[in-house]
Amino acid sequence: MNFDSHILTVLTAATALVNRLTPGYAGGSAFSGPDDLAEATADALGDDGRPRPEVSTGDAQYLTAVARRMRVVFEAAHSGDLDRAAEETNALLLDTNARPQLDRTGSPGWNLHFHGADDTLGNGWAAGCAAGLAMALGSDLAGRLGVCSAPACDRVFVDASRNSARRFCSPQCQSRVKAAAHRARRLQTP
Repeated sequence: MNFDSHILTVLTAATALVNRLTPGYAGGSAFSGPDDLAEATADALGDDGRPRPEVSTGDAQYLTAVARRMRVVFEAAHSGDLDRAAEETNALLLDTNARPQLDRTGSPGWNLHFHGADDTLGNGWAAGCAAGLAMALGSDLAGRLGVCSAPACDRVFVDASRNSARRFCSPQCQSRVKAAAHRARRLQTP
């Protein structure tokens, strides 16, 4: 499995935005969404060692709406409906005016980014995430976008494992499922 580091960065950000900003189920409990959108958005964008940005209320609301749309992409890709995933990704690319752009980032020099036309924090991240999803869907990596298989959890993930065997959003969900299976086996043995 070979995700380019920049693609993995934007896909990780997309995953964090979907998981922190969209309602559903997380780790066996209902999740109605964050109490403070700006704080949750900043936390999501600061995942994986990235600097935690200051996020305005407007950018947080915009990225929450984008996160709902990205959830559609993850769910469609996970269920094998790549046409639906591609349609929503194409709409995101259009709506964010994503375009490739080389930015000087210091050493080693230039990096490819996909800023939106207005280059606000919200639209810049939205465009980058949309481009990352498009690159995954447009390659053999589409099957690497997943939704947690644990009961009462619908958080999303990007499978960067070697063998493409990831089924859970977190080690906690994997442990919950294994513990439940163990308890069920113990109850069946006389």
